[in-house]
Amino acid sequence: MTRGDVLGTERTLGRVLNVGTRASTITLALGLALASFAPGSIADLLLHAGLVILMATPVLRVAVSIVAFARRREWPFVAFTGVVLVLLIAGILVAVSG
Repeated sequence: MTRGDVLGTERTLGRVLNVGTRASTITLALGLALASFAPGSIADLLLHAGLVILMATPVLRVAVSIVAFARRREWPFVAFTGVVLVLLIAGILVAVSG
């Protein structure tokens, strides 16, 4: 594993977090603005979509980390990160179902 590999992975993970955060912020802001002026199903849809994007961002970051570790053949990190991914998804499913 070279320093360039690590920096490339860090950039990719940063991009995932940046895009996810911006997308959720924009979607939530649009939904909130629309709900202020014209409450209804489109505003609700945007607000829900913004929250889903916000929750999906860390899950996607962990999934990208698994791919990065697998490419570098760092199998213990793939296993540990896989456990984290399963726990994140289980937590979201419990929150949504209950």
